[in-house]
Amino acid sequence: MQHARHLAGTLLALLVLAAAGPGPVRAQTSPAQPGAPGTSEMPIEDYLALLARIAPAAHDGARAYRQAWLQRCGRSLTTAELRVAMAVGDGNPVLMGMIRASHLRDAAALASLAALIDCTRGTR
Repeated sequence: MQHARHLAGTLLALLVLAAAGPGPVRAQTSPAQPGAPGTSEMPIEDYLALLARIAPAAHDGARAYRQAWLQRCGRSLTTAELRVAMAVGDGNPVLMGMIRASHLRDAAALASLAALIDCTRGTR
């Protein structure tokens, strides 16, 4: 689990830097909350494309999580929700498990983790 926490933190830092583009980087003291006023949301496909360049297994796990979220919850996952699921605390355990299962190419684990998504809890 320590590796997953380190990976989530590193990925978030890299994604924030990549999303900021050229120019000054502003520190973010807390992760963006879904629907928070004043947060400009990067399109989720752009966020996933950045993730693919940084960590392919994390990208694959995030895409699997996104698809499972849509199927189980009946709505699309937002970029802000995915960022929160990836970075708050130790990261959402289902998402972290899906990233690990993607890395291991474990389709059975991906399927069983998808069934654990709890739409009532949001992304945490």
